[in-house]
Amino acid sequence: MTEWVISLGGTKDVQLIIDGKRTDGRTLDELRAIRIEAGVIPEADGSSYIEWGNNKIVCGVYGPRECIPRHGASPYGATLKCRYMMSPFSSLEEHSRSGPSRRSNELSKVIREALENVLLLGKFPNTQIEIYIDVLQADGGTRTASLTAAAVALANAGIPMKDMVAAVAVGKASETLVVDLNKPEDNLGQSDMPIAMSHRDKNLLLVQMDGLLTKEEISRMLDMVEKSCDEIHEVQADALRRIYKTEQKEPFRW
Repeated sequence: MTEWVISLGGTKDVQLIIDGKRTDGRTLDELRAIRIEAGVIPEADGSSYIEWGNNKIVCGVYGPRECIPRHGASPYGATLKCRYMMSPFSSLEEHSRSGPSRRSNELSKVIREALENVLLLGKFPNTQIEIYIDVLQADGGTRTASLTAAAVALANAGIPMKDMVAAVAVGKASETLVVDLNKPEDNLGQSDMPIAMSHRDKNLLLVQMDGLLTKEEISRMLDMVEKSCDEIHEVQADALRRIYKTEQKEPFRW
């Protein structure tokens, strides 16, 4: 079997693919373990908690409610606001420092724009809907995990949506196409492409790319994304079924 090795200059070589297995033991198209819980914040209109591999993220949704400041209100529909933030203790890396950053502003924007495509905001003119995402622990793929959790929180809040949204990152590590990149693959691989997709129509709602890929590789990756997003959707749907299955709900335990 082939062993792929990436040289890190003065540091020790890191093997990302060994005998067809990745550093965490997964196959090339295998997702990390995903757990989603809905309705975890009683004070919010909708909320969710997701554990995706070693990522741990909580999301709260508030609204529709009065738009503040009022000059931001639109007579054509609700204004969607999104705030993505990494807790200072979530990672040892620089982007986990306290407060907003260029990265958190960018991810807040792309998550908001992806969700605007499926929310029926026109039903709530002159209001605002707020999404708050807090990354408690980070291990690669927080933007896709956050978007997936936000979609569940919005559904839990009763915000009407045209379709459900799931997201996953695909990329190339050690010249091999893989799905759901972990932290070493994200940092040391050749390419990373986070993608969000609607469930029924399979519309692409978010596509970003870091690195170089051929047209054929992108086509293969899109097939991997579709299969993976269908698996993620089942976890999302199951989380929502559990919260509404019985009138008496047990409190969420962290």
